[in-house]
Amino acid sequence: MTRSVYVTGIDRGDGRQVVELGVMELLTRQVDRVGVFRPLVHHRPDRLFDLLRARYRLSQDPSSVYGMDYHEASALQAERGTDELVSRLVDRFHAVARDYEVVLVLGTDFAATQLPDELALNARLANEFGASVIPVVGGKGQPAESVRAEARNAFRAYDGLGCDVLAMVVNRVSGEDRGAIAERLAARLPVPCYVLPDEPALAAPTVAQITHALGASVVLGDDAGLARDALDFVFGGAMLPNFLKALTPGCLVVTPGDRADLVVGALAAHSAGTPPIAGVLLTLNERPDDEILTLAARLAPGTPVISVPGNSFPTAAELFALEGKLNAATPRKAETALGLFERHVDTADLLKRISVARSGRVTPMMFEHELLEQARTDRRRVVLPEGTEERVLRAADVLVRRDVCDLTLLGDVEAIRKKAADLSVNLGDTQLIDPQTSELRDSFAEKYAALRAHKGVTVELAYDVVSDVNYFGTLMVQEGLADGMVSGSVHSTAATIRPAFEIIKTKPDASIVSSVFFMCLADKVLVYGDCAVNPAPNAEQLADIAAQSAATAARFGVEPRIAMLSYSTGTSGSGADVDKVREATKLVREAHPELRIEGPIQYDAAVEPSVAATKLPGSEVAGQATVLIFPDLNTGNNTYKAVQRSAGAVAVGPVLQGLRKPVNDLSRGALVSDIVNTVAITAIQSQSQELPA
Repeated sequence: MTRSVYVTGIDRGDGRQVVELGVMELLTRQVDRVGVFRPLVHHRPDRLFDLLRARYRLSQDPSSVYGMDYHEASALQAERGTDELVSRLVDRFHAVARDYEVVLVLGTDFAATQLPDELALNARLANEFGASVIPVVGGKGQPAESVRAEARNAFRAYDGLGCDVLAMVVNRVSGEDRGAIAERLAARLPVPCYVLPDEPALAAPTVAQITHALGASVVLGDDAGLARDALDFVFGGAMLPNFLKALTPGCLVVTPGDRADLVVGALAAHSAGTPPIAGVLLTLNERPDDEILTLAARLAPGTPVISVPGNSFPTAAELFALEGKLNAATPRKAETALGLFERHVDTADLLKRISVARSGRVTPMMFEHELLEQARTDRRRVVLPEGTEERVLRAADVLVRRDVCDLTLLGDVEAIRKKAADLSVNLGDTQLIDPQTSELRDSFAEKYAALRAHKGVTVELAYDVVSDVNYFGTLMVQEGLADGMVSGSVHSTAATIRPAFEIIKTKPDASIVSSVFFMCLADKVLVYGDCAVNPAPNAEQLADIAAQSAATAARFGVEPRIAMLSYSTGTSGSGADVDKVREATKLVREAHPELRIEGPIQYDAAVEPSVAATKLPGSEVAGQATVLIFPDLNTGNNTYKAVQRSAGAVAVGPVLQGLRKPVNDLSRGALVSDIVNTVAITAIQSQSQELPA
């Protein structure tokens, strides 16, 4: 029977979408096929389903998601009774359930539904669906005792109606009350109760949402600027010096369009980062002249300036009534929501209570989810030398919002802050260091000079070398000021890893540094090595690469079955290239008898069972290899790119192995998601590399 989880509430305004998104994240970590069902809906398409579909690449037909709209349900209930309404919704639920391993059910929203006893209807639907229930109680603006009472009453209501209550969630409570509420409810409820604080960024509308709600026109700005959250509103009317003192981080400035001084002043303040603003809203249907707008665009490129015809007072009334919503157009809000959920919910325990068996398939999304979860379990610090690069800053934004690890960004501190402000990136508590001016530069120069004295490096020369961001970042890792480093989005591979060779060096049991890619195919993850570092390894080096790659695979949850690839399988071929692979296979077997390995073997025999049955019958690796070792860089690099492009695989890497402490290189074409994954991998590597300096 398909497992299902029903997220519901007791009233509107509980911010339940955070919980629905968090539960979806948990489910997609475990299984490949997750369906969504919303019994009743106000509008189609539904904004939350659109978000889930975009974020989790759902292939579900949107028409199957919805039971019926509220108007239809109300009429049916009035005419034919609740039993008929429930019967039809149950039929539509099962039409979804038969196609999926697990279904997330999004309960009714208690907003102008005209349905009597909506809580009882949700409880009955959950029971009829065979779904376990997670009730959500909203606590915004309520005293702690009132919140505790509502949570207890909600549990009793759903439990009393026969529901299998998995856990309770209390959401949007005051930050100072969160601990006391959680402690009291833990003692009063027989199921876990997770208490989430109110997060202003989730309730803040984006500038794009404000533009749409007010029917405003966009005078200046780009999509990134319009995606900024308006955390506050500052109304301009004072003279410029007093106005500037009133600005707050993330505020939307509201001013009559003829106050060019305030427009320019606000954008100049944003450009200086004191403070960064969300944008400017012009009223009275007035706009500054073209010269002022040209200056504004140069001061703060991308920062939105929007215009409405009304005056400031009615505009203010509309603004204060707006609240931000999670949808497909607000991916950063989704990251914030997931970070909030994962910080305050015991996700491992909740997943255990849901008791969804892990799928035998491992999809790219499941692998990526697992990376973030593993990184989060033992918090580490990763240094990113390319601190002013846009993709790096956007990746840092995701990592901060998801609370994955601690970060250090290197570069001109003011330039980093300005770029982050322009991109509306939340750096949180991220450490910013300029190697040129850092107090660490002197001590790093002395340490580097001592390490490279045999090459004639003096302290004076070292002082210049360590100002390079990659050398500085590598020394931070070596000295224990960071646990790992990720670079390469704008630097060459040599510029990224040469400092590691000179400073960190290889592990005692590794003869060389090599690399792997995690190749995330539709239904499994394969490990390819070495596709990035060693052009023509000899037999001993190839054996070392195989052993290192097997250890890396195991560290990331891939059971190692090693295929030593060649153009020949078994004893069918000969020649120097085949003999090298055969010798490497022998060396691995001798040094690591616990590893399952086959070689030489052709790629098709390594991964396709039907071919393996013909070429190597009885092999415990052939046809089911997970770690594929290429004989040289030419073969490996071309193969990973061919598979990536032709099979639509997600290639995560290169991940360097063999160093005493983790340093990883990015492709210069790396996407934001690639950087996020590589940082998570680096953090995980550091969790298992507690070696002496």
